[in-house]
Amino acid sequence: MIKDVQNQKDLRNIPIQKVGVKDVEIPLKIERKTQDNKSELEVVYARAKMSVSLLSEFKGTHMSRFIEILNHYHKESFVSTDIKDVLYEMKKRLNANSAYLKFSFKYFIKKHAPVSNLESLMCYDCAFEGEIDEDLGYKFYLIVKVPITTLCPCSKEISKFGAHNQRALLRIKVGYDDSKNHIWLEDLIKMAEECASSEIYPLLKREDEKFVTERAYENPKFVEDVIRDVVSKLNKNEIIDFYEVEMEAFESIHSHNAWAYQKFTK
Repeated sequence: MIKDVQNQKDLRNIPIQKVGVKDVEIPLKIERKTQDNKSELEVVYARAKMSVSLLSEFKGTHMSRFIEILNHYHKESFVSTDIKDVLYEMKKRLNANSAYLKFSFKYFIKKHAPVSNLESLMCYDCAFEGEIDEDLGYKFYLIVKVPITTLCPCSKEISKFGAHNQRALLRIKVGYDDSKNHIWLEDLIKMAEECASSEIYPLLKREDEKFVTERAYENPKFVEDVIRDVVSKLNKNEIIDFYEVEMEAFESIHSHNAWAYQKFTK
């Protein structure tokens, strides 16, 4: 019999909130929104982060079980948003009070340049996140990171020849009951881009660049403006019961960045 070191007693009486594995590479099936508002399955390359709580009396958790559980559900045609069963299995097999799972992946969306209408692929960092706790129950979160453009209202007001603008990153995390409702990545990304001075495109010809720069100039926004516009839209969404919004503008004329953050549970 091989000795099970992880199950040995630990005498320090310190529970650990999260312990597990990260950067587990796995092909992940996700649902993509089609042009006719239906769905189709697509496989993306993802990295998984998995953890459970560890009771104070145990020396360690069993790391191999995380991979076993993930591989089992992957073979069962597991779809990314259906992670509730995986969390329950993690909690049960690892004798834990809580479990956590996150899939991070690149998501590509076809975009058309605003004037030339040329098509290209835009990449977004996205994630599905879930956690289960004996006291708080099950929670599911959808996360997107959306690059945008902002143009400084102050610079436009005080300058004779234009205004400084910069690329910015808008991170939105929303929570909702995924057993009853569904929020598309495409819709959350589009909402974020609508709150910018201008959205960003991977391919622009001269006529497109003219359009984008002029649109941003006519739509100046501080990071505070963007955050407030995003929050206003999220507050109107009856499906969403939690959100976290973070905005960082990579300033073009300063050595520092502008930053704003808002978190709310309905």
